[in-house]
This record gives sequence, structure tokens and C-alpha cells, in this order.
Amino acid sequence: MIQKLERIDRVLVHKGAIVNTYTDHIRMPDGKIAKWDYIEHVKGAAAVVAVLPDGKIVMVRQYRNALDRETLEIPAGARDSVEEDTAVCAKRELEEETGYTCGKIEKLLSLKSTVAFCNELIDVYLATELTAGEQHLDEEEDIEIVPCELSELCNKIYAGEIQDGKTVAAILAYANKIKA
Repeated sequence: MIQKLERIDRVLVHKGAIVNTYTDHIRMPDGKIAKWDYIEHVKGAAAVVAVLPDGKIVMVRQYRNALDRETLEIPAGARDSVEEDTAVCAKRELEEETGYTCGKIEKLLSLKSTVAFCNELIDVYLATELTAGEQHLDEEEDIEIVPCELSELCNKIYAGEIQDGKTVAAILAYANKIKA
């Protein structure tokens, strides 16, 4: 039987715009106190699998500082506030990052990105009936739009070329949905 752990304190180490970093003090089953890192994602996020009429999926290629390289991902971003509906966020991020608007949007799945140390919740949507438009990038964004075949994306996932958790989960969920 697993002994219950108890968080006895949470100390703010850094307050940020997107995340807050804490040190948690955890009482272990033997009574010792352990220190664990905890990252609070302040607002939550949304992501979108945007499917073009020809079946290709609208992907974005962008530099990711944490990895010091470019990644291929589905469009995504943080909510403007904790009250913002994630479907609204998903539509906004789709238009900002790719220029596409959608006529139809439906929730595909919800996921916690990194449960070992972070509470980030991402709602992932499926967007169809797309209309092309202009990107509205933030000043610090440099995003390339890359339409891809689903089979190509699945191959890249299994080859380890796509490792972003939200993208992997979303693409495989979509593949399962259209197969069913």
C-alpha cells in the first residue's frame, strides 16, 4: 500500500507572466521532508488541429528556446485570462499564428502537459471549414506555416522528429478519430 505524502508548504520562487515557480516541501512517509519543484501554469492554454479541405493539417514551425531549435507543432497558445473560454483561445491562436479562421470547431481532448512538476492544462480542438487569411504574429514570434499529410505527421512522431507532447497527443487523437 502506498503511504500518503503531504505537502506542508509551498514557497514562491519566481512569479512570471505565464508560469510561477515554487519549491514545495513534502512530508514523506518516513517523516523526512523533501523539496520538490512545482510550476504553476497561470492561465491554461488551447491548441488546435486545423484540417484543410484537402485533408492536410496546418502545422507551424517555430524556434523554441527551451530546446534551442525549431519544432513542428500544432498552433497553440495561452488563454488571455483564466475566464477565457478555451475554444475562443484556440480560434484566436489559429488565426494569429496561421491566418486561418474556421467555420467549425469541436473539442478533441484535454491534457495535462507535464504532470510530474507542472499543472498546465491544454484543451485541444479540431478546426475545419478553414478560410485563409493573414497571420497576426506577436512581435517576438517568427512562425512558418507548414501544411502536412496526417501520415507524414504520424511517421515523424514515431521517428522521434515530433516530440512536443500536445502535438503528439493531438495528432494521434485525430488519427484515431478519423479511423473510428
